Amino acid sequence: MTFEIDRRNLLQMLGLAAVSGSVLSHASFALAQDSDSVTIGWPSDVPSWDPNLRFNPDAQPIFKLVFDQPLDQSPDLKLIPNLITKWELKPDGLSMPFEIRDDVKFHNGDPMTMEDFQYTFIDRVKSGLKLDIANSWRTLTEIEVLSPTSGVMKFSAPTPTAPQWLAFLGSYVVPKKYVESVGAEEFAKKPIGSGPYKLVDYQMNSRVVLERNDDYFGEKPKIKQVTIDIIKDPSARTAAIQSGQVDITVNLPVRETERLGKTEGLTSEINPFTRIIILQMRNDKGFEDKAVRLAAHHAIDKAALSKAFYGGAAVPLSVPATPGTPGFVEDYKFPYDPELAKKLLADAGYTADKPATFTLAATNGQFPSDFDIARALVQMWQKVGLKVELQQIEYSKYFELNRGGQLPEATLYSFDNATGDPEIFAGYLMNPKMPFGAWKGQEIGDKILQLFTEPVYEKRVKGYQDLAKEIVDTGANIPLLQSVQTVVRKKNLNYVKYGNAWVLGKTMSWS
Repeated sequence: MTFEIDRRNLLQMLGLAAVSGSVLSHASFALAQDSDSVTIGWPSDVPSWDPNLRFNPDAQPIFKLVFDQPLDQSPDLKLIPNLITKWELKPDGLSMPFEIRDDVKFHNGDPMTMEDFQYTFIDRVKSGLKLDIANSWRTLTEIEVLSPTSGVMKFSAPTPTAPQWLAFLGSYVVPKKYVESVGAEEFAKKPIGSGPYKLVDYQMNSRVVLERNDDYFGEKPKIKQVTIDIIKDPSARTAAIQSGQVDITVNLPVRETERLGKTEGLTSEINPFTRIIILQMRNDKGFEDKAVRLAAHHAIDKAALSKAFYGGAAVPLSVPATPGTPGFVEDYKFPYDPELAKKLLADAGYTADKPATFTLAATNGQFPSDFDIARALVQMWQKVGLKVELQQIEYSKYFELNRGGQLPEATLYSFDNATGDPEIFAGYLMNPKMPFGAWKGQEIGDKILQLFTEPVYEKRVKGYQDLAKEIVDTGANIPLLQSVQTVVRKKNLNYVKYGNAWVLGKTMSWS
Protein backbone atom coordinates (compact mmCIF):
# COMPACT_ATOMS: atom_id res chain seq x y z
CA MET A 1 0.00 0.00 0.00
CA THR A 2 1.48 3.35 -1.04
CA PHE A 3 1.67 6.50 1.01
CA GLU A 4 -0.80 8.25 -1.32
CA ILE A 5 -3.51 5.66 -0.73
CA ASP A 6 -2.95 5.90 3.02
CA ARG A 7 -3.22 9.68 2.84
CA ARG A 8 -6.52 9.59 0.97
CA ASN A 9 -7.93 7.07 3.41
CA LEU A 10 -6.86 9.29 6.28
CA LEU A 11 -8.61 12.29 4.71
CA GLN A 12 -11.78 10.27 4.24
CA MET A 13 -11.70 9.14 7.87
CA LEU A 14 -11.08 12.70 8.97
CA GLY A 15 -14.05 13.75 6.86
CA LEU A 16 -16.26 11.26 8.67
CA ALA A 17 -14.91 12.48 11.98
CA ALA A 18 -15.66 16.10 11.07
CA VAL A 19 -19.17 15.27 9.95
CA SER A 20 -19.84 13.37 13.17
CA GLY A 21 -18.70 16.38 15.19
CA SER A 22 -15.39 15.05 16.50
CA VAL A 23 -13.12 17.71 17.95
CA LEU A 24 -9.73 18.03 16.27
CA SER A 25 -6.75 19.35 18.15
CA HIS A 26 -5.61 22.88 17.39
CA ALA A 27 -2.06 21.53 17.43
CA SER A 28 -2.80 19.65 14.21
CA PHE A 29 -2.63 22.93 12.29
CA ALA A 30 1.14 22.47 12.24
CA LEU A 31 0.83 19.48 9.88
CA ALA A 32 0.95 21.45 6.63
CA GLN A 33 2.49 24.79 7.56
CA ASP A 34 6.07 25.58 6.61
CA SER A 35 7.25 29.12 5.97
CA ASP A 36 8.69 28.06 2.60
CA SER A 37 5.87 25.81 1.47
CA VAL A 38 2.10 25.73 1.14
CA THR A 39 -0.41 22.91 0.66
CA ILE A 40 -3.61 23.59 -1.26
CA GLY A 41 -6.67 21.34 -1.09
CA TRP A 42 -8.11 21.38 -4.63
CA PRO A 43 -11.32 19.69 -5.86
CA SER A 44 -10.12 18.36 -9.23
CA ASP A 45 -7.05 17.25 -11.13
CA VAL A 46 -5.77 18.62 -14.43
CA PRO A 47 -7.36 16.82 -17.43
CA SER A 48 -3.89 16.41 -18.96
CA TRP A 49 -0.49 18.01 -18.50
CA ASP A 50 -0.65 19.16 -22.13
CA PRO A 51 -2.21 22.60 -21.45
CA ASN A 52 -3.47 22.99 -25.05
CA LEU A 53 -5.35 19.70 -25.03
CA ARG A 54 -8.48 20.10 -22.91
CA PHE A 55 -10.32 23.09 -21.51
CA ASN A 56 -11.04 22.81 -17.81
CA PRO A 57 -11.59 26.05 -15.86
CA ASP A 58 -10.66 24.58 -12.48
CA ALA A 59 -7.29 23.45 -13.86
CA GLN A 60 -6.23 26.98 -14.77
CA PRO A 61 -4.81 27.94 -11.34
CA ILE A 62 -2.61 24.82 -11.59
CA PHE A 63 -1.59 25.32 -15.23
CA LYS A 64 -0.71 28.97 -14.58
CA LEU A 65 1.99 27.92 -12.14
CA VAL A 66 3.80 25.70 -14.67
CA PHE A 67 3.06 27.41 -18.01
CA ASP A 68 2.77 30.98 -19.26
CA GLN A 69 0.15 32.64 -21.41
CA PRO A 70 0.93 35.41 -23.90
CA LEU A 71 -1.17 37.87 -21.90
CA ASP A 72 -2.21 37.77 -18.27
CA GLN A 73 -4.95 39.36 -16.18
CA SER A 74 -4.75 41.62 -13.17
CA PRO A 75 -6.86 40.83 -10.09
CA ASP A 76 -9.57 43.14 -11.48
CA LEU A 77 -9.43 41.17 -14.79
CA LYS A 78 -7.78 43.80 -16.98
CA LEU A 79 -5.46 42.41 -19.66
CA ILE A 80 -1.78 42.95 -18.82
CA PRO A 81 1.51 42.06 -20.54
CA ASN A 82 3.17 38.70 -19.90
CA LEU A 83 5.07 36.85 -22.65
CA ILE A 84 3.68 39.50 -25.00
CA THR A 85 4.78 43.00 -24.03
CA LYS A 86 2.80 45.05 -26.61
CA TRP A 87 -0.21 44.30 -28.79
CA GLU A 88 -2.65 46.23 -30.98
CA LEU A 89 -5.75 44.66 -32.48
CA LYS A 90 -6.53 46.54 -35.70
CA PRO A 91 -9.98 48.17 -36.00
CA ASP A 92 -11.15 45.64 -38.61
CA GLY A 93 -10.20 42.76 -36.30
CA LEU A 94 -8.22 41.01 -39.06
CA SER A 95 -4.70 41.45 -37.69
CA MET A 96 -2.84 42.11 -34.49
CA PRO A 97 0.82 43.22 -34.37
CA PHE A 98 2.58 42.17 -31.16
CA GLU A 99 5.98 42.00 -29.46
CA ILE A 100 7.35 39.31 -27.14
CA ARG A 101 9.97 39.18 -24.39
CA ASP A 102 13.52 38.08 -25.22
CA ASP A 103 14.47 36.86 -21.72
CA VAL A 104 12.13 33.89 -21.21
CA LYS A 105 13.49 30.37 -20.68
CA PHE A 106 11.67 27.07 -20.48
CA HIS A 107 12.36 24.86 -17.49
CA ASN A 108 15.01 22.89 -19.40
CA GLY A 109 16.95 26.10 -20.16
CA ASP A 110 15.85 26.50 -23.79
CA PRO A 111 15.00 30.11 -24.68
CA MET A 112 11.46 30.94 -25.75
CA THR A 113 11.31 32.39 -29.28
CA MET A 114 8.76 33.36 -31.91
CA GLU A 115 9.06 29.76 -33.18
CA ASP A 116 7.38 28.57 -29.98
CA PHE A 117 4.49 30.97 -30.62
CA GLN A 118 4.13 29.71 -34.18
CA TYR A 119 4.30 26.12 -33.04
CA THR A 120 1.69 26.57 -30.32
CA PHE A 121 -0.86 28.65 -32.19
CA ILE A 122 -0.31 27.61 -35.83
CA ASP A 123 1.41 24.23 -36.13
CA ARG A 124 -0.35 22.47 -33.26
CA VAL A 125 -3.76 23.86 -34.24
CA LYS A 126 -3.33 22.65 -37.83
CA SER A 127 -1.66 19.35 -36.92
CA GLY A 128 -4.87 17.34 -36.76
CA LEU A 129 -4.47 16.68 -33.04
CA LYS A 130 -7.78 17.02 -31.21
CA LEU A 131 -6.77 20.05 -29.17
CA ASP A 132 -9.36 22.28 -27.53
CA ILE A 133 -7.10 25.23 -28.34
CA ALA A 134 -8.04 24.69 -32.00
CA ASN A 135 -11.59 25.87 -31.20
CA SER A 136 -10.43 29.23 -29.90
CA TRP A 137 -7.89 29.88 -32.67
CA ARG A 138 -9.90 28.62 -35.64
CA THR A 139 -9.58 31.97 -37.50
CA LEU A 140 -5.82 32.42 -36.98
CA THR A 141 -4.16 31.73 -40.34
CA GLU A 142 -0.63 33.04 -39.93
CA ILE A 143 1.88 34.59 -37.57
CA GLU A 144 4.07 36.79 -39.76
CA VAL A 145 7.52 37.10 -38.17
CA LEU A 146 8.96 40.60 -38.49
CA SER A 147 11.92 40.11 -36.12
CA PRO A 148 12.97 37.66 -33.38
CA THR A 149 10.64 39.51 -30.98
CA SER A 150 7.90 40.98 -33.18
CA GLY A 151 5.20 39.56 -35.38
CA VAL A 152 1.67 39.94 -36.68
CA MET A 153 -1.24 37.59 -36.04
CA LYS A 154 -3.48 37.41 -39.12
CA PHE A 155 -7.07 36.18 -39.09
CA SER A 156 -9.38 34.82 -41.79
CA ALA A 157 -12.29 36.73 -40.26
CA PRO A 158 -12.57 39.58 -37.76
CA THR A 159 -11.53 38.21 -34.36
CA PRO A 160 -12.37 40.93 -31.84
CA THR A 161 -11.65 38.77 -28.79
CA ALA A 162 -8.14 37.68 -29.84
CA PRO A 163 -6.50 39.56 -26.93
CA GLN A 164 -8.89 37.97 -24.42
CA TRP A 165 -8.15 34.50 -25.74
CA LEU A 166 -4.42 35.08 -25.33
CA ALA A 167 -5.12 35.14 -21.57
CA PHE A 168 -7.79 32.43 -21.49
CA LEU A 169 -8.31 28.67 -21.52
CA GLY A 170 -5.71 26.57 -23.31
CA SER A 171 -3.60 29.44 -24.64
CA TYR A 172 -0.32 28.41 -23.04
CA VAL A 173 2.92 28.63 -25.02
CA VAL A 174 4.64 25.22 -25.16
CA PRO A 175 8.29 24.53 -26.13
CA LYS A 176 8.48 23.44 -29.78
CA LYS A 177 11.91 21.83 -29.59
CA TYR A 178 11.08 19.75 -26.52
CA VAL A 179 7.61 18.63 -27.63
CA GLU A 180 8.85 17.63 -31.07
CA SER A 181 11.81 15.74 -29.61
CA VAL A 182 9.85 13.68 -27.08
CA GLY A 183 6.41 13.58 -28.72
CA ALA A 184 3.04 14.81 -27.48
CA GLU A 185 2.38 11.80 -25.21
CA GLU A 186 5.72 12.06 -23.44
CA PHE A 187 5.31 15.82 -23.11
CA ALA A 188 2.03 15.23 -21.27
CA LYS A 189 3.88 12.85 -18.91
CA LYS A 190 6.86 15.14 -18.33
CA PRO A 191 5.66 18.68 -19.03
CA ILE A 192 7.99 21.62 -19.39
CA GLY A 193 6.76 25.19 -19.35
CA SER A 194 8.20 28.63 -18.66
CA GLY A 195 6.10 29.35 -15.58
CA PRO A 196 7.08 30.36 -12.04
CA TYR A 197 7.11 26.72 -10.86
CA LYS A 198 8.40 23.39 -12.16
CA LEU A 199 6.51 20.13 -11.81
CA VAL A 200 8.62 17.75 -9.70
CA ASP A 201 6.09 15.09 -8.67
CA TYR A 202 2.66 14.05 -9.88
CA GLN A 203 0.30 11.38 -8.59
CA MET A 204 -2.83 11.32 -10.75
CA ASN A 205 -5.99 12.33 -8.86
CA SER A 206 -3.93 12.61 -5.70
CA ARG A 207 -1.04 15.09 -5.56
CA VAL A 208 0.88 17.73 -7.53
CA VAL A 209 4.22 18.97 -6.17
CA LEU A 210 5.77 22.12 -7.64
CA GLU A 211 9.09 23.82 -6.93
CA ARG A 212 9.92 27.45 -7.61
CA ASN A 213 11.59 28.25 -10.92
CA ASP A 214 14.46 30.49 -9.81
CA ASP A 215 15.16 31.43 -13.45
CA TYR A 216 11.67 32.83 -13.94
CA PHE A 217 11.59 36.08 -15.93
CA GLY A 218 8.89 37.67 -13.78
CA GLU A 219 8.45 38.32 -10.10
CA LYS A 220 9.71 35.35 -8.07
CA PRO A 221 7.13 33.66 -5.86
CA LYS A 222 7.75 33.92 -2.12
CA ILE A 223 6.77 30.27 -1.56
CA LYS A 224 9.42 27.77 -2.69
CA GLN A 225 7.25 24.63 -2.80
CA VAL A 226 3.54 24.36 -3.61
CA THR A 227 1.78 21.05 -3.00
CA ILE A 228 -1.71 20.59 -4.40
CA ASP A 229 -3.68 17.77 -2.82
CA ILE A 230 -6.51 16.62 -5.09
CA ILE A 231 -9.43 16.07 -2.70
CA LYS A 232 -12.65 15.63 -4.65
CA ASP A 233 -14.99 15.09 -1.73
CA PRO A 234 -16.03 18.36 -0.01
CA SER A 235 -16.34 16.71 3.42
CA ALA A 236 -12.77 15.45 3.07
CA ARG A 237 -11.60 18.95 2.09
CA THR A 238 -13.41 20.28 5.16
CA ALA A 239 -11.57 17.78 7.34
CA ALA A 240 -8.25 18.53 5.65
CA ILE A 241 -8.35 22.26 6.40
CA GLN A 242 -9.77 21.74 9.89
CA SER A 243 -7.03 19.25 10.78
CA GLY A 244 -4.20 21.29 9.24
CA GLN A 245 -3.55 18.76 6.48
CA VAL A 246 -3.85 21.65 3.99
CA ASP A 247 -3.31 25.39 4.40
CA ILE A 248 -6.06 26.62 2.09
CA THR A 249 -8.98 25.02 0.27
CA VAL A 250 -11.99 26.03 -1.81
CA ASN A 251 -15.56 25.08 -2.73
CA LEU A 252 -16.79 23.88 0.63
CA PRO A 253 -20.50 24.10 1.49
CA VAL A 254 -21.40 27.56 2.73
CA ARG A 255 -22.45 26.35 6.17
CA GLU A 256 -19.10 24.61 6.66
CA THR A 257 -17.29 27.68 5.35
CA GLU A 258 -19.05 29.93 7.87
CA ARG A 259 -18.42 27.46 10.70
CA LEU A 260 -14.74 27.09 9.90
CA GLY A 261 -14.35 30.87 9.67
CA LYS A 262 -15.13 30.99 13.39
CA THR A 263 -12.52 28.33 14.20
CA GLU A 264 -9.34 29.45 15.92
CA GLY A 265 -6.50 29.86 13.44
CA LEU A 266 -8.74 29.89 10.33
CA THR A 267 -10.55 32.51 8.27
CA SER A 268 -13.12 32.09 5.51
CA GLU A 269 -14.60 34.00 2.58
CA ILE A 270 -17.60 33.71 0.26
CA ASN A 271 -16.71 35.53 -2.95
CA PRO A 272 -19.02 36.07 -5.97
CA PHE A 273 -17.05 35.86 -9.22
CA THR A 274 -17.30 35.61 -13.02
CA ARG A 275 -18.84 32.16 -13.13
CA ILE A 276 -22.52 31.35 -13.59
CA ILE A 277 -24.57 28.46 -12.23
CA ILE A 278 -26.84 27.40 -15.07
CA LEU A 279 -28.98 24.63 -16.43
CA GLN A 280 -27.63 23.56 -19.79
CA MET A 281 -30.58 22.51 -21.91
CA ARG A 282 -31.01 20.19 -24.86
CA ASN A 283 -33.39 21.10 -27.67
CA ASP A 284 -34.66 17.54 -28.14
CA LYS A 285 -35.86 14.51 -26.17
CA GLY A 286 -37.98 15.63 -23.22
CA PHE A 287 -37.14 19.27 -23.92
CA GLU A 288 -38.18 19.41 -27.54
CA ASP A 289 -41.34 21.21 -26.38
CA LYS A 290 -40.59 24.88 -25.62
CA ALA A 291 -43.48 24.91 -23.12
CA VAL A 292 -41.72 22.30 -20.96
CA ARG A 293 -38.46 24.25 -20.98
CA LEU A 294 -40.17 27.51 -20.02
CA ALA A 295 -42.29 25.81 -17.36
CA ALA A 296 -39.12 24.37 -15.86
CA HIS A 297 -37.66 27.90 -15.68
CA HIS A 298 -40.74 29.61 -14.23
CA ALA A 299 -40.90 26.95 -11.49
CA ILE A 300 -37.49 27.84 -10.04
CA ASP A 301 -37.28 30.14 -7.02
CA LYS A 302 -33.72 31.40 -7.48
CA ALA A 303 -33.78 33.71 -4.47
CA ALA A 304 -34.70 30.74 -2.29
CA LEU A 305 -31.80 28.73 -3.72
CA SER A 306 -29.38 31.57 -2.95
CA LYS A 307 -30.68 31.99 0.58
CA ALA A 308 -30.73 28.26 1.35
CA PHE A 309 -27.32 27.32 -0.05
CA TYR A 310 -25.26 30.53 -0.25
CA GLY A 311 -26.58 32.65 2.59
CA GLY A 312 -28.04 35.02 -0.02
CA ALA A 313 -24.58 35.85 -1.45
CA ALA A 314 -25.22 34.30 -4.89
CA VAL A 315 -27.04 36.83 -7.10
CA PRO A 316 -30.08 35.39 -8.96
CA LEU A 317 -29.60 35.70 -12.73
CA SER A 318 -32.01 36.15 -15.63
CA VAL A 319 -29.36 36.09 -18.39
CA PRO A 320 -26.19 34.01 -18.79
CA ALA A 321 -23.77 36.75 -17.67
CA THR A 322 -22.67 38.16 -14.32
CA PRO A 323 -23.42 41.67 -13.03
CA GLY A 324 -20.77 44.18 -14.02
CA THR A 325 -19.74 42.35 -17.20
CA PRO A 326 -20.56 43.70 -20.70
CA GLY A 327 -23.18 41.07 -21.58
CA PHE A 328 -25.32 41.58 -18.47
CA VAL A 329 -28.80 43.07 -19.04
CA GLU A 330 -29.86 45.19 -16.07
CA ASP A 331 -33.51 45.70 -16.94
CA TYR A 332 -34.44 42.13 -17.94
CA LYS A 333 -36.02 39.81 -15.37
CA PHE A 334 -37.38 36.30 -15.97
CA PRO A 335 -40.12 35.80 -13.36
CA TYR A 336 -40.50 33.05 -10.82
CA ASP A 337 -44.12 32.04 -11.44
CA PRO A 338 -45.08 28.45 -10.58
CA GLU A 339 -48.73 29.06 -11.54
CA LEU A 340 -47.65 30.12 -15.03
CA ALA A 341 -45.49 26.98 -15.19
CA LYS A 342 -48.56 24.84 -14.43
CA LYS A 343 -50.58 26.67 -17.09
CA LEU A 344 -47.89 26.21 -19.74
CA LEU A 345 -47.83 22.49 -19.06
CA ALA A 346 -51.61 22.19 -19.05
CA ASP A 347 -51.97 24.16 -22.31
CA ALA A 348 -49.38 21.85 -23.88
CA GLY A 349 -51.47 18.80 -22.94
CA TYR A 350 -49.56 17.50 -19.94
CA THR A 351 -51.55 16.11 -17.00
CA ALA A 352 -50.97 14.26 -13.72
CA ASP A 353 -51.49 11.01 -15.61
CA LYS A 354 -49.30 12.13 -18.49
CA PRO A 355 -46.62 14.39 -16.98
CA ALA A 356 -43.70 15.93 -18.80
CA THR A 357 -40.58 13.97 -17.86
CA PHE A 358 -36.86 14.58 -18.18
CA THR A 359 -33.52 13.82 -16.53
CA LEU A 360 -31.32 16.27 -14.60
CA ALA A 361 -27.58 15.58 -14.28
CA ALA A 362 -25.45 17.17 -11.55
CA THR A 363 -22.01 16.84 -10.00
CA ASN A 364 -21.56 16.35 -6.26
CA GLY A 365 -18.91 18.57 -4.69
CA GLN A 366 -17.52 20.25 -7.81
CA PHE A 367 -18.86 23.62 -6.71
CA PRO A 368 -20.47 24.54 -3.38
CA SER A 369 -23.80 22.77 -2.74
CA ASP A 370 -24.16 21.59 -6.34
CA PHE A 371 -26.01 18.35 -5.59
CA ASP A 372 -28.11 20.01 -2.89
CA ILE A 373 -29.26 22.56 -5.46
CA ALA A 374 -30.11 19.74 -7.87
CA ARG A 375 -32.29 18.04 -5.28
CA ALA A 376 -34.04 21.33 -4.52
CA LEU A 377 -34.73 21.83 -8.23
CA VAL A 378 -36.33 18.40 -8.45
CA GLN A 379 -38.64 19.31 -5.57
CA MET A 380 -39.60 22.65 -7.17
CA TRP A 381 -40.39 20.92 -10.45
CA GLN A 382 -42.47 18.26 -8.77
CA LYS A 383 -44.71 21.00 -7.31
CA VAL A 384 -45.72 22.15 -10.82
CA GLY A 385 -46.18 18.64 -12.23
CA LEU A 386 -42.80 17.92 -13.80
CA LYS A 387 -41.45 14.41 -13.26
CA VAL A 388 -37.67 14.50 -13.03
CA GLU A 389 -35.00 11.84 -12.57
CA LEU A 390 -31.81 13.06 -10.85
CA GLN A 391 -28.53 11.59 -12.10
CA GLN A 392 -25.15 12.17 -10.41
CA ILE A 393 -22.13 12.47 -12.72
CA GLU A 394 -18.40 12.92 -12.14
CA TYR A 395 -16.92 16.25 -13.23
CA SER A 396 -14.56 14.48 -15.65
CA LYS A 397 -17.49 12.49 -17.08
CA TYR A 398 -19.38 15.71 -17.77
CA PHE A 399 -16.85 16.76 -20.42
CA GLU A 400 -16.93 13.34 -22.09
CA LEU A 401 -20.74 13.32 -22.19
CA ASN A 402 -20.97 16.90 -23.43
CA ARG A 403 -18.49 16.41 -26.26
CA GLY A 404 -20.32 13.26 -27.29
CA GLY A 405 -23.75 14.91 -27.23
CA GLN A 406 -24.82 12.51 -24.46
CA LEU A 407 -25.87 14.87 -21.67
CA PRO A 408 -29.50 14.48 -20.54
CA GLU A 409 -32.17 17.13 -21.08
CA ALA A 410 -30.87 19.37 -18.28
CA THR A 411 -27.45 19.54 -16.64
CA LEU A 412 -26.59 21.66 -13.62
CA TYR A 413 -23.24 23.26 -14.34
CA SER A 414 -21.03 26.13 -13.27
CA PHE A 415 -19.69 27.85 -16.41
CA ASP A 416 -16.49 29.81 -16.03
CA ASN A 417 -15.53 33.00 -17.83
CA ALA A 418 -12.29 34.41 -16.51
CA THR A 419 -12.43 37.31 -19.01
CA GLY A 420 -16.03 38.44 -18.39
CA ASP A 421 -16.51 38.96 -22.15
CA PRO A 422 -20.02 38.04 -23.44
CA GLU A 423 -18.59 35.90 -26.24
CA ILE A 424 -17.28 33.48 -23.66
CA PHE A 425 -20.62 33.42 -21.83
CA ALA A 426 -23.48 33.15 -24.35
CA GLY A 427 -21.26 32.75 -27.40
CA TYR A 428 -19.46 29.64 -26.25
CA LEU A 429 -22.32 28.17 -24.24
CA MET A 430 -24.78 28.24 -27.11
CA ASN A 431 -22.68 27.71 -30.24
CA PRO A 432 -23.65 24.24 -31.56
CA LYS A 433 -20.33 23.87 -33.36
CA MET A 434 -18.33 24.05 -30.13
CA PRO A 435 -17.98 21.47 -27.36
CA PHE A 436 -19.20 23.67 -24.49
CA GLY A 437 -22.97 23.44 -24.54
CA ALA A 438 -25.76 20.91 -24.95
CA TRP A 439 -28.05 23.13 -27.05
CA LYS A 440 -27.72 22.34 -30.78
CA GLY A 441 -30.30 24.74 -32.25
CA GLN A 442 -28.81 26.28 -35.37
CA GLU A 443 -30.93 29.47 -35.36
CA ILE A 444 -29.18 30.75 -32.25
CA GLY A 445 -25.89 29.34 -33.53
CA ASP A 446 -26.08 31.37 -36.74
CA LYS A 447 -26.56 34.61 -34.77
CA ILE A 448 -23.56 33.76 -32.60
CA LEU A 449 -21.36 33.15 -35.64
CA GLN A 450 -22.23 36.66 -36.89
CA LEU A 451 -21.34 38.17 -33.52
CA PHE A 452 -18.01 36.31 -33.51
CA THR A 453 -16.89 38.47 -36.41
CA GLU A 454 -18.38 41.83 -35.35
CA PRO A 455 -15.38 44.16 -34.85
CA VAL A 456 -17.33 47.16 -33.48
CA TYR A 457 -17.34 46.71 -29.71
CA GLU A 458 -20.63 48.51 -28.99
CA LYS A 459 -22.53 46.60 -31.70
CA ARG A 460 -21.05 43.31 -30.52
CA VAL A 461 -22.02 43.85 -26.87
CA LYS A 462 -25.56 45.01 -27.81
CA GLY A 463 -25.90 41.92 -30.02
CA TYR A 464 -24.93 39.62 -27.16
CA GLN A 465 -27.34 41.36 -24.78
CA ASP A 466 -30.22 40.87 -27.25
CA LEU A 467 -29.14 37.28 -27.84
CA ALA A 468 -29.02 36.58 -24.10
CA LYS A 469 -32.67 37.59 -23.73
CA GLU A 470 -33.66 35.46 -26.75
CA ILE A 471 -31.83 32.46 -25.28
CA VAL A 472 -33.82 32.71 -22.07
CA ASP A 473 -37.15 33.55 -23.73
CA THR A 474 -36.92 30.38 -25.83
CA GLY A 475 -35.82 28.18 -22.94
CA ALA A 476 -32.48 27.40 -24.55
CA ASN A 477 -30.64 28.03 -21.30
CA ILE A 478 -31.70 28.59 -17.69
CA PRO A 479 -29.38 30.93 -15.76
CA LEU A 480 -29.72 30.38 -12.02
CA LEU A 481 -27.16 32.24 -9.91
CA GLN A 482 -23.88 34.07 -10.02
CA SER A 483 -21.48 31.50 -8.66
CA VAL A 484 -19.60 32.04 -5.43
CA GLN A 485 -16.29 30.61 -4.40
CA THR A 486 -15.88 29.59 -0.79
CA VAL A 487 -12.34 29.86 0.57
CA VAL A 488 -11.06 28.65 3.93
CA ARG A 489 -7.42 29.30 4.86
CA LYS A 490 -5.10 29.69 7.76
CA LYS A 491 -5.24 33.25 9.05
CA ASN A 492 -1.54 33.89 8.52
CA LEU A 493 -1.59 32.70 4.89
CA ASN A 494 -1.94 35.59 2.45
CA TYR A 495 -3.04 35.33 -1.18
CA VAL A 496 -4.19 37.67 -3.94
CA LYS A 497 -7.94 37.59 -4.63
CA TYR A 498 -8.93 37.60 -8.32
CA GLY A 499 -12.31 38.59 -9.73
CA ASN A 500 -12.41 35.29 -11.60
CA ALA A 501 -11.58 33.25 -8.46
CA TRP A 502 -8.08 32.18 -9.42
CA VAL A 503 -6.31 30.92 -6.30
CA LEU A 504 -2.67 31.08 -7.35
CA GLY A 505 0.14 29.58 -5.30
CA LYS A 506 2.55 32.10 -6.80
CA THR A 507 0.74 34.95 -4.99
CA MET A 508 0.84 33.32 -1.55
CA SER A 509 3.00 34.20 1.43
CA TRP A 510 3.05 33.66 5.19
CA SER A 511 2.89 36.49 7.68
